[in-house]
Amino acid sequence: MAAGIDPKVRPFHSATAAFADGSDTPSAYLERCIEVIDAHDGTIGAFVATNFDGARAAADEATARWKSGNPLSPIDGMPIGVKDVMETADMVTEQGSPLFLGWKMGRDCAAVAALREAGAVVVGKTVTTEFAATQPRGTRNPYDTDRTPGGSSSGSAAAVGSGMLAGGTASQVIGSTIRPASYCGAFGFKPSVGGINRGGSFDGFSQNCTGVIAATLADTWVMAREMSSRAGGDAGYVGLTGPMTLPEANKPKTVALLQTAGWETATDDAKQQLQSARETLESAGITVIDRASNAAVEAAEEAISDANPLSRDINAWEGRWPLNTYARDMDASKLSESSRERLEQANGMSQEEFSGHIARRNEVRAIFAKLADHCDVCVTLAAPDAAPEGLGWTGDPNFTVCTSLLGVPAVSLPVLETQGLPLGLQLIGFQNEDTAMFAAAGAILPLFNT
Repeated sequence: MAAGIDPKVRPFHSATAAFADGSDTPSAYLERCIEVIDAHDGTIGAFVATNFDGARAAADEATARWKSGNPLSPIDGMPIGVKDVMETADMVTEQGSPLFLGWKMGRDCAAVAALREAGAVVVGKTVTTEFAATQPRGTRNPYDTDRTPGGSSSGSAAAVGSGMLAGGTASQVIGSTIRPASYCGAFGFKPSVGGINRGGSFDGFSQNCTGVIAATLADTWVMAREMSSRAGGDAGYVGLTGPMTLPEANKPKTVALLQTAGWETATDDAKQQLQSARETLESAGITVIDRASNAAVEAAEEAISDANPLSRDINAWEGRWPLNTYARDMDASKLSESSRERLEQANGMSQEEFSGHIARRNEVRAIFAKLADHCDVCVTLAAPDAAPEGLGWTGDPNFTVCTSLLGVPAVSLPVLETQGLPLGLQLIGFQNEDTAMFAAAGAILPLFNT
């Protein structure tokens, strides 16, 4: 096992009291982030590009606002990274692909525009796998540099997990927010489908969601909420709503423990970690139901059992464009083998097949929704193990893909450990009940921090 860099997350929300009384400033906070980037990004490889000059100017403006008592928002001055499938006016957007090396649109995507309006300090573009899919781009896990940080939000997870940034944007269509957050010891949030506007972000799949990876639960919620309050949701969706600060903690009465398809590949120790988490919840007076004790949980488990292959079939059809034009109109040799395989799969599908997949997804969502009558929130692992060794694979997504298929919110809490490495406890809510899920998370989190 290779050494890590003694990673420590860098909370932002709790630091703002010092901004208000003048004992610290956003400018000084940013410099501490840059020190870590300078010291460790040569090894970790979290960034595609940085703009320290622009970040320093933005942090100076935030410092002046805090000094005058007029911050734009609770994240005014927060150093963040932007996943490199999301357009930024001042930096490249390369999508993890040689096809777009050095490419600039010259504008901010909707989410980044909203973050800047809230005063967030955009430090750099964080590495993504190719087209936010499966082909890794070399980022290393800060806890063990011989291991993957997960993907596709690889750079955001590694940067936050190592203390280079307080937060980063992410996206998930299979497991690309929750899994890397788990591997890197950070909080990760995938909203309900449509929760944050994806305009100007190259991730147009129907199950995809813009999300957040951040240092604390409060940082995670507030960053996401600032994006949705200014940019709204995807077209046709109101988007994430609720309080502008972390929802008040509300201990759930009943939690459903889900095994998901990930149970088959989970290690014995990871399973024991979930069992220990169950015992912690029950010791706090929370009723835990599972597939053995509740028919609705069993029905939900059966419904999501093929979430991974079903999601990949849906994604393949939806991703035919632009892959077909990349292959036809650009340099097809710069596409990875996995991209070419997905295009071949899509070309072999029919519209009628896709229609059947969508119908099945609707059935699964309806079955899962009935579980809301039996519990307040669901809980499972965020991954079947610690981050895998090697950089050629971003890890098993089977504990996370069900939430993408269902379109429901999920949050990874960095409270478990296996092999001496982080493992997330995943909370799963019900569609458009993101606030309730965070309220439950706020009550559950202290149970593991005592």
